[in-house]
Amino acid sequence: MKHSVTHDLDDATAKRATEKAFAAYAERFEKYSPRAHWTHERHCDVTFSVKGFTLRGALDLEPGQIVMDLEVPFVLRVFKGQALDIIEREIRLWVDKAKRGELDD
Repeated sequence: MKHSVTHDLDDATAKRATEKAFAAYAERFEKYSPRAHWTHERHCDVTFSVKGFTLRGALDLEPGQIVMDLEVPFVLRVFKGQALDIIEREIRLWVDKAKRGELDD
C-alpha cells in the first residue's frame, strides 16, 4: 500500500526534509531499529523490526510528493496504518520546517 505526503519543496530540500524526518523518527523509535539506505538520489529503502518481524519499505521522492510504501506481514497489518501515520506526521513536520528555512545542515 502506497501513501504520499504532498509538498511544494524543490527536490534537494525535499530530500533533506525526508532525511531529517527519518532521523528524528529513528531516534524517537530506536527500539524498532529503523534503518534507511538511499540507493538512488530519489529512492530510500527502509526497514523496521517489530515483534520479531522485519518490515521493509521505501520512501520515493517524486515531483511534489514523498511516497511511502511499507510491506507488512499479515500478522502485523493492524499496525500498518499507525506506522504510516507516524511517519507521515514526522515528514509533514520537517516539510513545514523546510518551508520556514529551519533545516540545519
